[in-house]
Amino acid sequence: MKYQQIYPFLFLAISFIVCPLAQENKPLKVSELFMSQDILPIELSYSIKYLKKNTNDSTYIQAELSYIDSSALKKTIPVELRARGKYRRRNCYFTPLKLKVKKADAKETLFEGNKKLKMVLPCLKQNSANDNVVEEWLAYKLYEEISPYHFKTRLVSINFNEIKNKKNQNHQLKGILIEDDKKLASRHGAKLVKSSIHPMGQDGITSVQNAFFQYMIGNTDYSTAKQHNEKLMYIEKKIIPVPYDFDMCGLVDASYAVVSQISSTPLDIKNVRERMYRGFKRDENILYQVRKEFLENKATFFNIINDFEPYFDHKDNLS
Repeated sequence: MKYQQIYPFLFLAISFIVCPLAQENKPLKVSELFMSQDILPIELSYSIKYLKKNTNDSTYIQAELSYIDSSALKKTIPVELRARGKYRRRNCYFTPLKLKVKKADAKETLFEGNKKLKMVLPCLKQNSANDNVVEEWLAYKLYEEISPYHFKTRLVSINFNEIKNKKNQNHQLKGILIEDDKKLASRHGAKLVKSSIHPMGQDGITSVQNAFFQYMIGNTDYSTAKQHNEKLMYIEKKIIPVPYDFDMCGLVDASYAVVSQISSTPLDIKNVRERMYRGFKRDENILYQVRKEFLENKATFFNIINDFEPYFDHKDNLS
């Protein structure tokens, strides 16, 4: 997606969005890994073919992850990896990862306190792939301004050595590290909800935040009814939805992105650059109140977008 196109894409939505900007009442403990927003250089080495063939929800492969610490020293820790995402397994060269780090191995490293992490990777080997990752990270950072209930993330640059039978191949990738669900809940003193909760049983304000954020970025690849691409937390007698996975949204506009296929009935839009509101009907007073707050903070969103320009690889192609 072209960088300058982000502005009109979001601007067209802002006049209709009714999402409040909620602020946290007290500072919450964030692990050191997510305290900095500087790009973290890391190194990984594994076989993509072996990863896809030999991992599932409970089976991991062994690998090592290296990074440069604050003292400019290289540190290497053993990790376990598995592939994530059914669609990405079938359609992408790279698959998102789930990482596990043993407590003893993470001790006195940047990864201390993070037993599990998700890692977003590009889908395909193409020029725009790394920029698509940056655009998805932008979506996460925008949602941070909308709701205090969000996943902490960090952008990484990955020197990836792909192990192959004949000759290994090097890839320079961008990725996103995402905190684990349990870490998210722990920060808020909440409990994860694993059972299905009807959308109208979820907190009204947070549900509207989520629905209109998804509308703003042009994302249909989620479901509050089926809890697809969202986690639920129970906190202060409320069920709070927390969204994730935005690579199929119009803001990213990835070459492989498709309109949601979750429902058995196709959605009445042709591509991910068309918007469709997928929220449930809520109290009209809430909608008008939070719409006002959202409009008042329009400049904040565009300032975030401005700050992201240095992260893009192909600025000469972004006009």
